[in-house]
Formats: sequence, structure tokens, C-alpha cells
Amino acid sequence: MGQMTNNVAAARALRDELLADNHRPAYHIVTPEGHCAPFDPNAALFWKGRYHLMYILQTDAGHCFAHISSTDLVHWRHHPLALQPGDGDTGIFSGGAALNRDGVPTITYWGLGEPGGICIATSTDDLLETWTKSAANPVIRETQHGLRATRDDDGDEVVYGAADPSAIWVEDGRHYVLTGNLLVLREYGQTRDLVEHQGDTLYLLVSDDLQQWEYLHEFYTSRREWTRADEDDMCPDFFALPSSPEGGPPSDRHLLLFISHNLGCQYYVGNYADLRFTPETHGRMTWVDNAFFAPESLLDDRGRRIMWSWIFDGRGSDVRDASPWSGTMSLPRVLWLGDDGTLRLRPAPELNVLRHRQRDLGEMDLRDGAEWTWEGVSGTCLELELEIDPGTASQVGITVCAADDGTEFTEVFYDADAAALVIDARHSSLSDGPRNVESGPLQLGEHLHLRVFVDRSVVEAFANDRVGVMRRIYPDGVDATGVRLFARGGDARVLAARAWDMAPANPY
Repeated sequence: MGQMTNNVAAARALRDELLADNHRPAYHIVTPEGHCAPFDPNAALFWKGRYHLMYILQTDAGHCFAHISSTDLVHWRHHPLALQPGDGDTGIFSGGAALNRDGVPTITYWGLGEPGGICIATSTDDLLETWTKSAANPVIRETQHGLRATRDDDGDEVVYGAADPSAIWVEDGRHYVLTGNLLVLREYGQTRDLVEHQGDTLYLLVSDDLQQWEYLHEFYTSRREWTRADEDDMCPDFFALPSSPEGGPPSDRHLLLFISHNLGCQYYVGNYADLRFTPETHGRMTWVDNAFFAPESLLDDRGRRIMWSWIFDGRGSDVRDASPWSGTMSLPRVLWLGDDGTLRLRPAPELNVLRHRQRDLGEMDLRDGAEWTWEGVSGTCLELELEIDPGTASQVGITVCAADDGTEFTEVFYDADAAALVIDARHSSLSDGPRNVESGPLQLGEHLHLRVFVDRSVVEAFANDRVGVMRRIYPDGVDATGVRLFARGGDARVLAARAWDMAPANPY
């Protein structure tokens, strides 16, 4: 009884500390376990009415897969750890989840150890709480950390990655998987300066039994007008894009989500045929750094494609280490193919359940150079939705988390001259975090439809279903809560605006 009392008291003390932290997000997924870095989302899967999501968690035993699930994409249940080091591996790194050809939930992951390589685990229980590692692990064995070198029938060297696999997919009764190229790039493309191993690519392998895998070929060819020679392709997620945000049947185009370690989350939209992928367009989800990282998605029972990414904690290491938490996931994004063949995205509509205390603003003019304070709207847990005619303004948007004395504020706006959606976080904090300007391309031929989510130290902004931009902010002042509208370089007009307070969804 004494030990239980001590445990309860410790849990309450931690809860109180977390609740008192003004920078800990309230409705984004946040780890309760401590400092998670990396905090990659992994092995997302819809199974028997629940959305399941894993993430990398660091324990005394090493890197593990922690496991959460939800029925509504908003409120999450924590399960026992899904995968831990042991059975020949010493750490669990990134991978995906899907149903194998027998309909069994199957995780692919990078298992560290001697030998290391790509590993398999399966589960059949309703809550996916019991996972069994394959006795054949690693099923794709490394010959060197993160890569495999072998010989083809002609005796020529073949090198491919053995790290950070995609989820498997089933095609014509066979299993396919993609592996990333970071370790190949470092060893061959950079150290040995071999051009054929530079830039991003993926490696395709096939298996009939999930135990014996055959290397087939490089999956696609990158182009330097889109990505740099020093960018890799890791944490890949490959699938047919839905044709609408409501799901339904897939479109005729595929999406490849991936990261480069230097510039974060990005993607290709293209054509998949004959076991090869041909990128047709390229886009990014972060532009100035890699703060939006390691994308992971699932297909739900409605045919919707929903993704998350790890949002880096931008505080200094001394501040971060002194805090009892670090690890934040992005809001769930719904992805689909637009009529013009490009990616479309928006926040999952399930987030609307968190809205309360709606305030509406009617039409109003925004004159050049003026700032208009939105009376009655303030706070650090908000959703703001605006429809704006940009008019002649070169910049039009909204300021959030604004201090009364003007020392701290974050701006979200459309820049007509740059054709971009911008979050300017250079004045977000007096003390902590990166002070960057993030800018995602947006060419408007219509009114601006802007949605801004403020969650204490996270701002996510979405515009016209075409771009999403994110920045971390860490305001110091307790009065850094104001909301203002502005226009610069010309006049604009607000056609409609709504604001909501957002309820917390975290377990603490």
C-alpha cells in the first residue's frame, strides 16, 4: 500500500507540473513519458474501429515503439509498449504498419543490433497490444550499419539501404517494401563522392513469405531542380491518393511522403506502374529547416488518408532538459488529390469537437498599415478561421499571441508579392526557441481561406486546402494572448471570420 501511495503521489506531482507548463500543447499529441527525441510517428494503422499510432520512445532499455490509439483522432488512449529491444535487437527505429496478404497487422521496422536490419512483427488481438517479432529477424540483414552491399549475377556490386522501411504493401499476392538511402548516401555518395549514389532515392524489395526478401531496383530517380544532392529519402510512406477529402475510391496518382534529414518532410505526386514510381510534382511541408519531420499516415475505413509528423521542440537544450516533457505530434492532416493533379490537405474535421465559445466577425475593411484588435478573442489555445479578399494588399493576415507592449507576437499572413503563406516567428519569444520565418508557396486566384491553430507553443496554419505551415513559439509574457488583423501595402477586406477556444485533449 505504501508503494502504491508513493506512486500515486508521484503521478499527481508530475501531472501538476505538466499542467502548469504554459508551453506544453493542450490538444496536440504530446508524450507523457519524458523527453522523446527522436519522436517519429510510426506504424500508423486503422484496425477494428480504432486509429493506432506508434512513436519512438527512449527508455533505459533503448529505443522502443510506444503505442496510442483513438476512436476519434482527438482523444488518445495509451497502451503498453508495442515493441522493445530484445530477441536479438538492441533498439527499435522507424517503420510502418499495414495488413499482410493474410489480413494480419504487420509492422516493419529498423532493428539495431548485430546483425541489424529490417525486421517484422505481427499482431492479431483487437487492441494490437501483443506483437510477435519474426523468428527470421532481421529479414533484410545489414552488411554495414544501415546498408547492405551484395553482388549481382554479373559480379557487380549492388548497394541498397537496410534502414527505415516503409509499410509493406500487397500487389499480385506478393509483399513489397521500400527502404531508405541515408546510410548509402553518406558512405558512397558523400564519403566516396559517387554521383550515382547522391540525392534522394528508395530501394524496392519483394517477398512471398515476409522472411526471404529479394532486392529489385531503385524505386525512382530524383531530380536536382527539386531536391539537392545532399538530401536523402528516409521514413518513406507510399500510397495511392484518395480522390476526395471524404475518402472513397483511390485516385490514379500515388503520393510518396518522406524526409530528408536536412530539410524535413516533403513529397512527390506521380505515376506508379510496373513496380516503378515516376514523380510528376514535388512539394515540401517545411522549408527553412527540418522542424516538421518523419511523416506517417494511415488509410481509415472510409478511404481517407490521414497523416502526422513530429514537430521538433525548438527550445535550447538546457531549457528542454530541465522540462519534464519534450515530444509533440502535428495535428492530423487529411490528404487527397486535387483536380489539378496536386496534393490537397486540411486538418481532420474531427478536431471540430474541441471548439467552444464561438465568436463571429462580420465583413470589415482592413486599411493599409492599420492593425485591428479582435476584441473578445484572445488566448493560447485557439482556432481562427478567416475568409479574406486580399484586394491590393501585399500582405494580409492575423497576429496571434501578441503581448500588450508589442514585444512578443507571431504573424500569419498571405504574402502576395512572394505568393506564399507565411508564419513570422521572429518576435514570438523574448528568450527561447528559433526565430524563423517559414514560408510555403501559395498562388491565389481566389479569396484567401485561412485557418490558424494556436496551441501554446505551436502554431499551424492552413490555406485554401493547398498548403500547411508550422512554427514553434515560446512566448514569455502571460499577456502574450492578443489577436489582431492587419493589411500592408494596400487595402484588404475581411469577408467572414470565426474564432473558437479549443478544449484540451491531452491526458494531462
